[in-house]
Amino acid sequence: MSQNLLKISLLCAFVFFGMKITLAQKQNMTLKQPPYLKAGDTVAIVAPSGILKNRAGEVQQAKALLKSWGLHSIVGKHVFKKSNHFAGTDDERCEDFQKALDDPKISAIWCARGGYGAVRILDKLDYSKFKQNPKWLIGYSDITALHNQVHNQGVESLHAIMCVSIPKNLSEIEASISTFKTAVFGKPLSYKLKASSYNKKGTASGQLVGGNLTMLHTMLGSKTSINTSEKILFIEEIGEYKYHIDRMLQSLKRAGYFNNCKGVIIGDMTKLKKNTTLWGTSIEQLILDALSDYDFPIAFNMPAGHEKNNQALIFGRKIQLIVDSEQTSIIFNK
Repeated sequence: MSQNLLKISLLCAFVFFGMKITLAQKQNMTLKQPPYLKAGDTVAIVAPSGILKNRAGEVQQAKALLKSWGLHSIVGKHVFKKSNHFAGTDDERCEDFQKALDDPKISAIWCARGGYGAVRILDKLDYSKFKQNPKWLIGYSDITALHNQVHNQGVESLHAIMCVSIPKNLSEIEASISTFKTAVFGKPLSYKLKASSYNKKGTASGQLVGGNLTMLHTMLGSKTSINTSEKILFIEEIGEYKYHIDRMLQSLKRAGYFNNCKGVIIGDMTKLKKNTTLWGTSIEQLILDALSDYDFPIAFNMPAGHEKNNQALIFGRKIQLIVDSEQTSIIFNK
Protein backbone atom coordinates (compact mmCIF):
# COMPACT_ATOMS: atom_id res chain seq x y z
CA MET A 1 0.00 0.00 0.00
CA SER A 2 1.41 3.39 -0.94
CA GLN A 3 2.10 5.97 1.76
CA ASN A 4 -0.62 8.31 0.39
CA LEU A 5 -3.20 5.54 0.27
CA LEU A 6 -2.32 4.54 3.83
CA LYS A 7 -2.78 8.13 4.98
CA ILE A 8 -6.16 8.34 3.25
CA SER A 9 -7.27 5.04 4.79
CA LEU A 10 -6.24 6.15 8.27
CA LEU A 11 -7.99 9.49 7.81
CA CYS A 12 -11.22 7.78 6.68
CA ALA A 13 -11.08 5.42 9.65
CA PHE A 14 -10.50 8.33 12.03
CA VAL A 15 -13.43 10.30 10.60
CA PHE A 16 -15.74 7.25 10.58
CA PHE A 17 -15.03 6.15 14.15
CA GLY A 18 -14.89 9.73 15.35
CA MET A 19 -18.38 10.30 13.93
CA LYS A 20 -19.61 7.12 15.63
CA ILE A 21 -18.19 8.21 18.98
CA THR A 22 -19.64 11.72 18.61
CA LEU A 23 -23.05 10.27 17.67
CA ALA A 24 -22.98 7.87 20.60
CA GLN A 25 -22.09 10.71 22.96
CA LYS A 26 -24.92 12.82 21.56
CA GLN A 27 -27.40 9.95 21.88
CA ASN A 28 -26.57 9.48 25.57
CA MET A 29 -25.75 13.01 26.61
CA THR A 30 -27.25 14.52 29.73
CA LEU A 31 -30.38 16.38 28.73
CA LYS A 32 -31.12 19.94 29.75
CA GLN A 33 -33.37 20.15 32.77
CA PRO A 34 -35.91 22.97 32.50
CA PRO A 35 -36.05 25.14 35.64
CA TYR A 36 -38.39 23.66 38.22
CA LEU A 37 -41.54 25.65 38.86
CA LYS A 38 -41.87 28.08 41.74
CA ALA A 39 -44.67 30.30 43.01
CA GLY A 40 -45.38 33.10 40.57
CA ASP A 41 -44.44 31.13 37.45
CA THR A 42 -46.83 30.88 34.50
CA VAL A 43 -48.08 27.70 32.83
CA ALA A 44 -49.49 27.77 29.30
CA ILE A 45 -52.43 25.43 28.63
CA VAL A 46 -52.57 24.35 24.98
CA ALA A 47 -54.39 21.73 22.92
CA PRO A 48 -52.10 20.26 20.23
CA SER A 49 -54.29 17.23 19.54
CA GLY A 50 -57.95 16.29 19.94
CA ILE A 51 -61.02 18.47 20.25
CA LEU A 52 -62.06 19.76 23.68
CA LYS A 53 -65.79 19.38 23.23
CA ASN A 54 -67.65 20.04 26.51
CA ARG A 55 -64.35 20.06 28.45
CA ALA A 56 -64.22 23.70 29.54
CA GLY A 57 -65.03 22.65 33.11
CA GLU A 58 -61.93 20.45 33.37
CA VAL A 59 -59.73 23.25 32.04
CA GLN A 60 -61.12 25.59 34.71
CA GLN A 61 -60.42 22.96 37.36
CA ALA A 62 -56.87 22.64 36.04
CA LYS A 63 -56.41 26.41 36.29
CA ALA A 64 -57.74 26.32 39.87
CA LEU A 65 -55.25 23.57 40.75
CA LEU A 66 -52.35 25.63 39.40
CA LYS A 67 -53.59 28.67 41.31
CA SER A 68 -53.66 26.65 44.53
CA TRP A 69 -49.95 25.97 43.97
CA GLY A 70 -49.22 29.68 43.54
CA LEU A 71 -48.91 29.45 39.77
CA HIS A 72 -50.44 31.61 37.04
CA SER A 73 -51.97 30.15 33.89
CA ILE A 74 -52.87 31.29 30.42
CA VAL A 75 -55.02 29.38 27.94
CA GLY A 76 -54.06 29.28 24.29
CA LYS A 77 -56.21 31.37 21.95
CA HIS A 78 -57.37 28.35 19.94
CA VAL A 79 -57.79 25.72 22.71
CA PHE A 80 -61.56 25.50 22.34
CA LYS A 81 -61.64 25.76 18.56
CA LYS A 82 -63.17 22.88 16.55
CA SER A 83 -61.89 21.56 13.27
CA ASN A 84 -63.31 18.12 12.61
CA HIS A 85 -61.45 15.76 14.97
CA PHE A 86 -59.08 18.43 16.25
CA ALA A 87 -58.88 21.38 18.64
CA GLY A 88 -58.60 23.82 15.76
CA THR A 89 -56.82 23.52 12.44
CA ASP A 90 -53.22 22.30 12.30
CA ASP A 91 -52.06 25.90 11.90
CA GLU A 92 -54.14 27.09 14.86
CA ARG A 93 -52.91 24.33 17.16
CA CYS A 94 -49.36 24.95 15.99
CA GLU A 95 -49.71 28.69 16.62
CA ASP A 96 -50.68 28.17 20.27
CA PHE A 97 -47.92 25.62 20.86
CA GLN A 98 -45.27 27.70 19.09
CA LYS A 99 -46.22 30.80 21.09
CA ALA A 100 -45.82 28.84 24.33
CA LEU A 101 -42.45 27.49 23.16
CA ASP A 102 -41.16 30.96 22.32
CA ASP A 103 -42.50 33.03 25.22
CA PRO A 104 -39.75 33.45 27.88
CA LYS A 105 -42.43 34.24 30.49
CA ILE A 106 -43.88 30.71 30.15
CA SER A 107 -42.28 28.15 32.50
CA ALA A 108 -44.27 25.06 31.48
CA ILE A 109 -46.55 23.88 28.67
CA TRP A 110 -49.43 21.77 29.95
CA CYS A 111 -51.37 19.91 27.29
CA ALA A 112 -55.12 20.03 27.81
CA ARG A 113 -55.72 16.56 26.32
CA GLY A 114 -54.34 13.96 23.95
CA GLY A 115 -56.45 11.97 21.52
CA TYR A 116 -54.87 12.37 18.11
CA GLY A 117 -53.29 15.21 16.17
CA ALA A 118 -49.87 16.14 17.60
CA VAL A 119 -48.06 14.32 14.78
CA ARG A 120 -49.67 16.69 12.27
CA ILE A 121 -47.88 19.74 13.72
CA LEU A 122 -44.45 18.23 14.51
CA ASP A 123 -42.76 19.45 11.34
CA LYS A 124 -44.24 22.93 11.69
CA LEU A 125 -42.59 23.63 15.07
CA ASP A 126 -39.40 25.64 15.60
CA TYR A 127 -37.49 24.83 18.80
CA SER A 128 -34.68 27.40 18.46
CA LYS A 129 -36.03 29.75 21.17
CA PHE A 130 -37.18 26.81 23.32
CA LYS A 131 -33.62 25.45 23.45
CA GLN A 132 -32.38 28.84 24.67
CA ASN A 133 -35.15 28.94 27.30
CA PRO A 134 -36.26 25.34 27.99
CA LYS A 135 -39.51 24.73 29.83
CA TRP A 136 -41.47 21.68 30.95
CA LEU A 137 -43.70 19.92 28.42
CA ILE A 138 -46.43 18.03 30.33
CA GLY A 139 -48.82 15.36 29.04
CA TYR A 140 -49.18 11.75 27.98
CA SER A 141 -50.84 9.55 25.33
CA ASP A 142 -50.75 11.38 21.96
CA ILE A 143 -48.34 13.88 23.54
CA THR A 144 -45.72 11.12 23.28
CA ALA A 145 -45.00 12.49 19.79
CA LEU A 146 -44.02 15.83 21.34
CA HIS A 147 -42.08 14.12 24.15
CA ASN A 148 -40.04 12.37 21.47
CA GLN A 149 -39.39 15.64 19.67
CA VAL A 150 -38.40 17.46 22.86
CA HIS A 151 -36.10 14.56 23.81
CA ASN A 152 -34.35 14.82 20.45
CA GLN A 153 -33.90 18.54 21.11
CA GLY A 154 -31.94 17.55 24.23
CA VAL A 155 -34.47 18.62 26.88
CA GLU A 156 -36.26 16.69 29.65
CA SER A 157 -40.07 16.53 29.74
CA LEU A 158 -42.81 15.29 32.04
CA HIS A 159 -45.16 12.35 31.38
CA ALA A 160 -48.07 13.24 33.67
CA ILE A 161 -51.76 14.05 33.89
CA MET A 162 -53.40 16.55 31.53
CA CYS A 163 -56.12 19.12 32.13
CA VAL A 164 -58.95 16.76 31.18
CA SER A 165 -57.65 14.38 33.87
CA ILE A 166 -58.69 16.78 36.66
CA PRO A 167 -62.00 15.77 38.32
CA LYS A 168 -64.09 17.95 40.62
CA ASN A 169 -63.07 15.73 43.54
CA LEU A 170 -59.28 15.86 43.53
CA SER A 171 -59.04 13.00 46.01
CA GLU A 172 -60.00 10.64 43.16
CA ILE A 173 -56.54 11.13 41.62
CA GLU A 174 -54.58 12.11 44.71
CA ALA A 175 -51.42 10.13 43.80
CA SER A 176 -51.44 11.46 40.23
CA ILE A 177 -51.63 15.07 41.42
CA SER A 178 -49.10 14.53 44.20
CA THR A 179 -46.43 13.02 41.95
CA PHE A 180 -47.09 15.65 39.26
CA LYS A 181 -46.48 18.40 41.81
CA THR A 182 -43.44 16.59 43.21
CA ALA A 183 -41.84 16.31 39.79
CA VAL A 184 -42.57 19.79 38.47
CA PHE A 185 -41.46 21.53 41.70
CA GLY A 186 -38.23 19.52 41.80
CA LYS A 187 -38.77 17.36 44.88
CA PRO A 188 -37.11 13.89 44.99
CA LEU A 189 -39.09 11.37 42.93
CA SER A 190 -38.98 7.59 43.37
CA TYR A 191 -41.32 4.61 43.26
CA LYS A 192 -41.61 1.28 45.04
CA LEU A 193 -43.82 -0.98 42.92
CA LYS A 194 -45.50 -4.18 43.95
CA ALA A 195 -43.66 -7.17 42.53
CA SER A 196 -45.24 -9.03 39.62
CA SER A 197 -44.76 -12.73 38.94
CA TYR A 198 -44.08 -11.67 35.34
CA ASN A 199 -41.19 -9.35 36.28
CA LYS A 200 -37.78 -10.13 34.84
CA LYS A 201 -35.29 -9.45 37.62
CA GLY A 202 -32.20 -7.32 37.25
CA THR A 203 -30.76 -3.85 37.73
CA ALA A 204 -30.11 -1.09 35.23
CA SER A 205 -29.50 2.62 34.96
CA GLY A 206 -30.08 4.99 32.08
CA GLN A 207 -32.23 7.80 30.75
CA LEU A 208 -35.96 7.09 30.89
CA VAL A 209 -37.72 7.48 27.53
CA GLY A 210 -40.94 6.26 25.92
CA GLY A 211 -44.66 6.80 26.30
CA ASN A 212 -47.61 5.45 24.37
CA LEU A 213 -46.68 2.34 22.38
CA THR A 214 -48.76 3.26 19.32
CA MET A 215 -47.09 6.67 19.13
CA LEU A 216 -43.59 5.22 19.53
CA HIS A 217 -44.42 2.81 16.72
CA THR A 218 -45.80 5.67 14.60
CA MET A 219 -42.52 7.59 14.94
CA LEU A 220 -40.38 4.73 13.55
CA GLY A 221 -38.31 5.73 10.53
CA SER A 222 -38.76 9.46 11.13
CA LYS A 223 -36.50 12.08 12.67
CA THR A 224 -38.85 12.09 15.67
CA SER A 225 -38.11 8.49 16.57
CA ILE A 226 -36.01 8.17 19.73
CA ASN A 227 -32.77 6.27 20.05
CA THR A 228 -33.14 3.82 22.94
CA SER A 229 -29.49 2.74 23.13
CA GLU A 230 -28.32 2.62 26.78
CA LYS A 231 -31.75 3.90 27.87
CA ILE A 232 -34.72 2.49 29.81
CA LEU A 233 -37.98 2.36 27.89
CA PHE A 234 -41.44 2.97 29.39
CA ILE A 235 -44.54 1.89 27.46
CA GLU A 236 -48.30 2.07 28.04
CA GLU A 237 -51.34 1.51 25.83
CA ILE A 238 -55.14 1.80 25.64
CA GLY A 239 -57.90 0.32 23.52
CA GLU A 240 -55.82 -2.11 21.43
CA TYR A 241 -56.14 -5.75 20.51
CA LYS A 242 -53.41 -7.98 21.90
CA TYR A 243 -52.30 -8.92 18.43
CA HIS A 244 -51.92 -5.21 17.61
CA ILE A 245 -49.64 -4.82 20.63
CA ASP A 246 -47.60 -7.83 19.58
CA ARG A 247 -47.36 -6.49 16.03
CA MET A 248 -46.05 -3.14 17.27
CA LEU A 249 -43.51 -4.79 19.57
CA GLN A 250 -42.34 -7.02 16.73
CA SER A 251 -41.95 -3.96 14.48
CA LEU A 252 -39.91 -2.13 17.11
CA LYS A 253 -37.85 -5.26 17.63
CA ARG A 254 -37.10 -5.66 13.92
CA ALA A 255 -36.09 -1.99 13.79
CA GLY A 256 -33.46 -2.63 16.48
CA TYR A 257 -35.34 -0.66 19.16
CA PHE A 258 -34.39 -3.07 21.95
CA ASN A 259 -30.89 -4.12 20.83
CA ASN A 260 -28.99 -1.91 23.30
CA CYS A 261 -31.88 -1.02 25.59
CA LYS A 262 -31.05 -1.23 29.32
CA GLY A 263 -34.52 -2.11 30.62
CA VAL A 264 -38.26 -1.84 30.07
CA ILE A 265 -40.99 -0.54 32.40
CA ILE A 266 -44.57 -1.49 31.61
CA GLY A 267 -47.34 0.93 32.52
CA ASP A 268 -51.09 0.42 32.23
CA MET A 269 -52.46 -1.65 29.39
CA THR A 270 -56.01 -0.31 29.53
CA LYS A 271 -59.30 -1.41 27.93
CA LEU A 272 -57.78 -4.12 25.76
CA LYS A 273 -60.14 -5.35 23.05
CA LYS A 274 -61.08 -8.99 22.52
CA ASN A 275 -60.55 -10.37 19.06
CA THR A 276 -62.75 -13.19 17.73
CA THR A 277 -59.61 -15.32 17.69
CA LEU A 278 -58.31 -15.12 21.26
CA TRP A 279 -54.62 -14.45 21.75
CA GLY A 280 -54.21 -17.22 24.30
CA THR A 281 -51.98 -15.57 26.93
CA SER A 282 -52.07 -12.61 29.27
CA ILE A 283 -50.79 -9.26 28.05
CA GLU A 284 -47.86 -9.65 30.44
CA GLN A 285 -46.86 -12.96 28.87
CA LEU A 286 -47.28 -11.49 25.40
CA ILE A 287 -44.77 -8.77 26.27
CA LEU A 288 -42.33 -11.21 27.83
CA ASP A 289 -42.52 -13.47 24.79
CA ALA A 290 -41.91 -10.56 22.42
CA LEU A 291 -38.85 -9.49 24.45
CA SER A 292 -37.55 -12.97 25.24
CA ASP A 293 -34.37 -12.46 23.19
CA TYR A 294 -33.10 -9.76 25.56
CA ASP A 295 -31.58 -10.03 29.03
CA PHE A 296 -32.51 -6.62 30.42
CA PRO A 297 -34.86 -6.27 33.43
CA ILE A 298 -38.58 -5.87 32.76
CA ALA A 299 -40.88 -4.33 35.38
CA PHE A 300 -44.65 -4.46 35.37
CA ASN A 301 -47.16 -2.59 37.61
CA MET A 302 -46.03 1.00 36.96
CA PRO A 303 -49.20 3.06 37.59
CA ALA A 304 -48.85 5.36 34.59
CA GLY A 305 -50.97 5.64 31.47
CA HIS A 306 -54.69 5.93 30.86
CA GLU A 307 -55.99 5.00 34.32
CA LYS A 308 -56.94 7.56 36.96
CA ASN A 309 -53.79 6.65 38.88
CA ASN A 310 -51.35 8.14 36.37
CA GLN A 311 -48.18 8.92 38.26
CA ALA A 312 -45.52 11.24 36.93
CA LEU A 313 -42.36 10.19 35.06
CA ILE A 314 -39.51 12.50 34.05
CA PHE A 315 -38.48 11.62 30.50
CA GLY A 316 -34.82 12.13 29.70
CA ARG A 317 -33.80 11.87 33.37
CA LYS A 318 -31.40 9.12 34.39
CA ILE A 319 -33.00 6.56 36.68
CA GLN A 320 -31.96 3.52 38.67
CA LEU A 321 -34.16 0.48 38.01
CA ILE A 322 -33.99 -2.39 40.49
CA VAL A 323 -36.29 -5.36 39.87
CA ASP A 324 -36.17 -8.13 42.48
CA SER A 325 -38.50 -10.74 43.92
CA GLU A 326 -39.86 -8.38 46.59
CA GLN A 327 -40.49 -5.16 44.67
CA THR A 328 -39.39 -2.86 41.87
CA SER A 329 -37.55 0.35 42.74
CA ILE A 330 -37.42 3.29 40.35
CA ILE A 331 -35.22 6.13 41.56
CA PHE A 332 -34.85 9.36 39.60
CA ASN A 333 -31.46 11.07 39.81
CA LYS A 334 -31.46 14.63 41.08
